[in-house]
Amino acid sequence: MIMTGPSPAPLPVPQESATPRIGDAAPDFSARTTRGPLTLSDLRGQWVLLFSHPADFTPVCTSEFIALAKANDQFVSLNCRLVGLSIDSLPSHLAWLEAIHTSFGVRVPFPVVEDPSMAIARAYGMLDASAESSATIRGVYAIDPEGIIRAMTWYPASVGRSVSELLRLIQALQQVDRDGVLTPEGWLPGDDIVVPAELTEDAVTATGLAWFLQYARCTPA
Repeated sequence: MIMTGPSPAPLPVPQESATPRIGDAAPDFSARTTRGPLTLSDLRGQWVLLFSHPADFTPVCTSEFIALAKANDQFVSLNCRLVGLSIDSLPSHLAWLEAIHTSFGVRVPFPVVEDPSMAIARAYGMLDASAESSATIRGVYAIDPEGIIRAMTWYPASVGRSVSELLRLIQALQQVDRDGVLTPEGWLPGDDIVVPAELTEDAVTATGLAWFLQYARCTPA
């Protein structure tokens, strides 16, 4: 369990090989946030989209937070909680979110985690053990209701992420779990899904040359 706070106790720095991957349990942590104390494992039973941003008061991050705030209700309707993270302090987070509200009329409704010790960032591989800069990558970790990392995306500090793609990702993961199917390129809810191929000679013969890509109607949620 990673604990953060104003004066966190020293923590062993994870080795690079310990960086979590898809299918691993999401590293647990307890930390202060703009919405009060948060322990990640308390969110079990819900999907979680944990996303890092390089720094407060930066233009690309601000554009992302405005878009994520506006889409928050769509994530909530998918039983998905948004959780932001950066190495900046809680006072910095609060000042930035207030500036977003004052300047753009948008309230950020999801918690933003402070990580001044960089313990959480390192546990998730957002910073390696020898990083000289404290700026994290734009990492996204889709965590399922059992606390397992199901998808990850990393962007550089200079490129903003697509909120519509993050929504699509959660919807696709939920469709896969519900029906045991696959989702093809660009899949959106209601589109045809892909049925896993049956790897037997009889099945291949019956299906024909395109046995490896068979579409089927999507089952409504």
